[in-house]
Amino acid sequence: MFTGIITDIGHVLETEQRGDLRARIGTAYDIAGIDIGASIACEGVCLTVVALGDTPQNWFDVEISTETVGATNIGRNTWTKGRRLNLERALKVGDELGGHIVSGHVDGVAEVVEMRDEGDSTRVTFRAPDDLARFIAPKGSVALNGTSLTVNEVNGTDFGVNFIPHTKQATTWGDVAVGDFINLEIDTMARYVARLREYDA
Repeated sequence: MFTGIITDIGHVLETEQRGDLRARIGTAYDIAGIDIGASIACEGVCLTVVALGDTPQNWFDVEISTETVGATNIGRNTWTKGRRLNLERALKVGDELGGHIVSGHVDGVAEVVEMRDEGDSTRVTFRAPDDLARFIAPKGSVALNGTSLTVNEVNGTDFGVNFIPHTKQATTWGDVAVGDFINLEIDTMARYVARLREYDA
């Protein structure tokens, strides 16, 4: 489990198709504290560490299944060499829950359809897949590229999020542009509420 609070910005060093896709990700994490088999959320995708190294810099390898590639923005050929990635280590007992509970299981891909500056902040409008839009509510939580964010407004399948300067600097959100595809994980609580309403109906 994760919290959606980004703790490092990594970058893709290389990718290789070996049946499944294998990616090497550069990181500022101390790899001495990472075990083989550990889970790290990369752009919101929970991936398993399969190798570690420190030459020429700290890095870890992950293997990405065909199913995961197809369900995330990885399948849109966005994980090219040099691509910056939001990273988060798995939540440990006793850690501060600064965001919301995030599983790292991406539900779908949203598209950035509009951006506008509001003071020092940036308002970004996303378009969610039709089958996921009903889980997104104003003032509710959503995970986008692994970042825990609050929804400002909803209009059909479109929803808006405000990015303050700190978020843009501490994550990859300073790189975003209209037309980008974003990993979307809906709030687990919203999913359960919707399921309960189906039974009440």
